[in-house]
Amino acid sequence: MTEAVTQKIEDFFAQYRLRKYTKGQVLILNGDEASYIYHLVNGTAKQYDVTYRGDEIILNIYKPPAFFPMSLAINKTPNPYIYEAETNIEIRQAPADEVIAFIKANPDVMFDLLSRVYRGVDGVLGRVVQLMGGGARSRLIYELIIEAKRFGKIQDGKSCLLDINEKDLGARAGLSRETVSREIHKLKTEGIIDIHSKGILIKHLDELENKITREGAL
Repeated sequence: MTEAVTQKIEDFFAQYRLRKYTKGQVLILNGDEASYIYHLVNGTAKQYDVTYRGDEIILNIYKPPAFFPMSLAINKTPNPYIYEAETNIEIRQAPADEVIAFIKANPDVMFDLLSRVYRGVDGVLGRVVQLMGGGARSRLIYELIIEAKRFGKIQDGKSCLLDINEKDLGARAGLSRETVSREIHKLKTEGIIDIHSKGILIKHLDELENKITREGAL
């Protein structure tokens, strides 16, 4: 997203009141209509489903300056998912029809939105590959790579710190916490990652990417 597009989006949503939600507060329930679009100013929000066993499966994590749920607003489709504040967040809430009119009037914003949608599709397709052809190890490695590229904090040019716990990592990968813990232990033994009080440290991200390729997961 270019600075010009970012500023244009910020200027549009600035006309709406800033709202604060605490971690765990639900923004949209499954079954709700998409009457409003939420522009994320600070923090992260998650989109997820709940299985028949009660397990949470995270489908997407939104970070600033994302605005959602655009698919529901554009296509007028029923909402099957839950949107929730993953951390304490600040958002601006705008009527869906006004956001759609804004996007239609600004092709550069529309192009940027389309670009981000396709990047998201690539990520979904990668998960499908792991579900259909990979095992627990490759699914976990894939999620670690995605998490590092989207939210990781580079430490010394090579290592990357992820502010995430095993439970949330499992929800992203569709794995139980016990399975994640077992696979994390193996990667730690191999010297690829380390566990810190602040999260998971990937010592060599490029090595992790090479490993998933060598092992035939991608």
